[in-house]
Amino acid sequence: MKCPFCSKEGTVVKDSRTTDDSSAIRRRRECLECGSRFTTFERVQLRELIVVKKNGERTPFDRDKLYRSVELAVRKRPISPQRVDKLVNYIQRSFESSGESEISTEAIGEAVMDSLSRLDNIAYIRFASVYKDFKEVKDFEDFVETIDKLAKPVLENQNKED
Repeated sequence: MKCPFCSKEGTVVKDSRTTDDSSAIRRRRECLECGSRFTTFERVQLRELIVVKKNGERTPFDRDKLYRSVELAVRKRPISPQRVDKLVNYIQRSFESSGESEISTEAIGEAVMDSLSRLDNIAYIRFASVYKDFKEVKDFEDFVETIDKLAKPVLENQNKED
């Protein structure tokens, strides 16, 4: 493995352990050349996923890009990086185990929206504003109104049970 600091080949693993959710192996490494230490993560990949964009272009699935978009939506919300990681793992794993090797950007967006809707309403609206390409305030108002309509029956059912 190449050192990210000096770009020389040759590192030694100092410590290995699984992550909290056992979805990856965390390895603490040290460069034999410059002595710098860094961490790598090893994840199981069930299948190679290809993302089909709206214009028909095909690109390899990028877990980091998905993570960054979710992280942006939950910024300054009371959601830990571990929760974001679990959410991204769940989405990636569901696509890998679906049997399909090609997934559309729409399917990814809908999966993220579905997951965020159960995690945090503000993050859900933030993500939706970019994903659905809101142009004006009315777009936000309409979207929030649909959320309220969907949430209202759930709240009414909870009140009946109490």
